[in-house]
Amino acid sequence: MAHNSGSALDSSKFVPDSRKAWIRLAIAVLIGSIGSVGMWSVVVALPVVQAEFGASRGGASLAFTMVMLGFGAGGVVTGKIMDRFGIVAAIASGIVAMGLGYIGIGFTTALWQVILLHLVIGLGSSATFGPLMTEASHWFDRYRGLAVTISASGNYVGGAIWPPILNWGMQSYGWRPTHIAVGIFVSVAMTLATLVLRSQMGGATRQAHVDAPPPRIDLRLSNNALTAILGIAAVSCCVAMSMPQVHIVAYCGDLGYGAARGAEMLSLMLGFGIISRIGSGFLADRIGGLRTLLLGSVAQGVALTLFLFFDSLTSLFVISALFGLFQGGIVPSYAIIVRESMPAREAATRVGIVIMASVVGMSLGGWISGVIFDATGSYAAAFLNGMAWNALNVMIVIALLLRARARMRLAPSMG
Repeated sequence: MAHNSGSALDSSKFVPDSRKAWIRLAIAVLIGSIGSVGMWSVVVALPVVQAEFGASRGGASLAFTMVMLGFGAGGVVTGKIMDRFGIVAAIASGIVAMGLGYIGIGFTTALWQVILLHLVIGLGSSATFGPLMTEASHWFDRYRGLAVTISASGNYVGGAIWPPILNWGMQSYGWRPTHIAVGIFVSVAMTLATLVLRSQMGGATRQAHVDAPPPRIDLRLSNNALTAILGIAAVSCCVAMSMPQVHIVAYCGDLGYGAARGAEMLSLMLGFGIISRIGSGFLADRIGGLRTLLLGSVAQGVALTLFLFFDSLTSLFVISALFGLFQGGIVPSYAIIVRESMPAREAATRVGIVIMASVVGMSLGGWISGVIFDATGSYAAAFLNGMAWNALNVMIVIALLLRARARMRLAPSMG
């Protein structure tokens, strides 16, 4: 009797796939949209900061590298915080870091200070991506893949909204006042949204994993080995992904189209990425995370090839839209694969590690593309470099799929 009563009480608090789960998910997307400014402000500010300090393209690109390294390391740290103290505590740590980072940049006097503070911003922004994806996956069972990708789409919603706003602010008021304003807005808006999320969770901000469904696939690999393999795949795909995302604004400036056109292309790219991310969630719930990742990676390679051959203003807008449509579901697919193949109790940590690998790839790709540009005077070789890394990702995913297929043939004998 006591057991049944406890179960009823637990059900009354929260039911997976329920209306309350969707409300929580909507709030998570809002928080992710606000916090994602940490990923995109550095891209818009790249040409302005480079000119301000008389730096090379590669030197100025180190700010993006620091954002991504902070984002990666922060994903693991905030994942640990979430496992121990809950999602609200993880987001609160991100709010503090982002506020300090943005306001601090407004008072910098040297490039190294800007670069260092972007590490702090990256640490803060990480709390609004990996931890939110993992937490959202615990709110859903039937629509888990969709929930993960919708949560991750907050990053791209912000990417579609923030670049034009930031470009306008920098053009109208200067890049330092704009960063200060962003710091104040993010601190206030994210605090309010997080308080609403906490109220929807009824104060129960820690997620128990004991009743979560078991893994759906078995690749006959240890969790550590699979995490390492997924990490290598994430690095390779994100080196490729970073080339257009980090340098599209500067690339348009070099071609004579202006930074404003580049910011619009970035916004378009990330706007279509939202469609891709949500669509990949529907797809993953039907064909699995590995196959979804393979489709996205192959399509991303196609888009990179198009960038190499077409550079008119119209074609760049079209290709930017295609690039966003093709690659938006890639990173969330890793979180889905982790949940499909590893115990739920390890999800936050494992997702954090793989996300860290993906942002190492983004930071490496953003930096090395700038270095290649400095060495060659154009972005052609940088696009070729991205295509090579993308091919490595495709090969890794195919190898995992072949292993999974072999395992599926053994499934009937497993009962």
